[in-house]
Amino acid sequence: MSKFNPLLGVGFLVLSFFTLAVSAENALLLNPANRSININPDTRLQLTFAEAPLIGSSGKIRVFEAGTDRLVDVLDLSLPAGPTKGVTGPKAPYIQSPYSYEGQRKSNADTKPGTPSGGAAATPDSFQLTIIGGFTDGFHFYPVLVRGKTASIQLHHNLLQYGKTYYVQIDAFVFTNGFEGISGKKNWIFSTKKAAPSLRKDLIKVSADGSADFNTVQGALDFIPDNASGTKTIFIRNGDYEEIVYFRNKQHLTIRGENSEKVLVHYANNEVFNPHPSNLSTNELPGTFPSRRAAFAVDHCSDIRLENLTIQTTVRGQAEGLLVNGDRIFVKNVTIIGSGDALQTNGSAYYVDSKVIGEGDMILGRGAAFFKNCFFQSYGAFMWIRNTAANHGNVCLNCTFQTLGKGETEIARAPANGGKGYPNCEAVLLNCKLAGISPLGWGPIGGDSAKVHYWEFNSTNLSNGKPVDTSNRHPASKQLTREKDAALIEQYSMPEFVLEGWKPE
Repeated sequence: MSKFNPLLGVGFLVLSFFTLAVSAENALLLNPANRSININPDTRLQLTFAEAPLIGSSGKIRVFEAGTDRLVDVLDLSLPAGPTKGVTGPKAPYIQSPYSYEGQRKSNADTKPGTPSGGAAATPDSFQLTIIGGFTDGFHFYPVLVRGKTASIQLHHNLLQYGKTYYVQIDAFVFTNGFEGISGKKNWIFSTKKAAPSLRKDLIKVSADGSADFNTVQGALDFIPDNASGTKTIFIRNGDYEEIVYFRNKQHLTIRGENSEKVLVHYANNEVFNPHPSNLSTNELPGTFPSRRAAFAVDHCSDIRLENLTIQTTVRGQAEGLLVNGDRIFVKNVTIIGSGDALQTNGSAYYVDSKVIGEGDMILGRGAAFFKNCFFQSYGAFMWIRNTAANHGNVCLNCTFQTLGKGETEIARAPANGGKGYPNCEAVLLNCKLAGISPLGWGPIGGDSAKVHYWEFNSTNLSNGKPVDTSNRHPASKQLTREKDAALIEQYSMPEFVLEGWKPE
């Protein structure tokens, strides 16, 4: 929360969160307030205008360290945020080393903060780049987002530090509706908190208004060291968090929202905007997954709990709301909204009392995943199964499948992809309610289907609770019965059987 700093001047009126800057044409409010103190280093810089601002196509936003006048960060609005069309040739160039800045990891190339991120050379096809969660290949991002009358500035990640005072300068060209710019060293100046929270704390709090330990979910995640011992909880207060979240190498960590409907983590991200390398090669650590297209990604982690929040990608395309890659990932009371592959799940994961909404191939991944009491909505096939014989696929117990729109679709499909088939794909439905599922029930299967597990037990109609007519189901699928398959049904009803011995509850 912003407070008056007597060291920065006397007799200056500071409002609770904003300060009023008066201009003849377009008065605006600043957040953090001018001359405020105790600001979190992961804060967003916000300007609220009398009317909705228009973002320009040139001009720069600069942040300097007060006292030394050291340039800390610069955003160049002449660079587009990211690709808007799919890349047919080499993928967009990502940097190969992280920023170097005091108190953080150093790179061999001694990269400099700014745009494009780090040391990436500016080229005619350059885009905005930032490093998120230590993923040094970089993410495209929007440096300025306008929501209503407020423009929110996203600086490059992790460049502001604790115990520092900064001043901001903004060229007049950054906004095109009468904005006169912000210049000088005293027109927008603020100080960060003296020190970070103690790592001994078991509970870290996030609040978008700056009244907690961090303003952003990513800021809290970056604070927790990789592979740290002990358990920690990140508590997210109700609010709107428009950010890409990516973290890896974390363990024994709970991320819990205050209310699943009032904590929204979202971003306009997809495979076009942040494409993965065409050959899936990356300079990243072994075990990580080279994908940047999700709004929220849990990568190379273990014993992670996500609870009570909504995660959403807000653009169409191949765009997961949530992507998980790890072991013993627990997801409870979470709404996941995406386009195409709304949820990608790799490694042992347990989903309970959650909702997944997508447009087709909604649940993608290599498994194993156990879903209990979950609600699924999709316009197209609900699952694209890619597990091998090394582990189970997707098992759904007491779940609901509801097709969106007026058409019918399939529960799952397992076609060949890039010349590779999935002969051991597994999707098992136990005591599930269905609506809008085609009589065939299951999509095409390429090649030998002898080991495919397209299994159902006690599927009922969502509308009336009566048994589903399965007489025209795909010939490769199987209807389990209590008389013949009691042992199999009992096994697949237990998460520990599906998840390699893990008992999540």
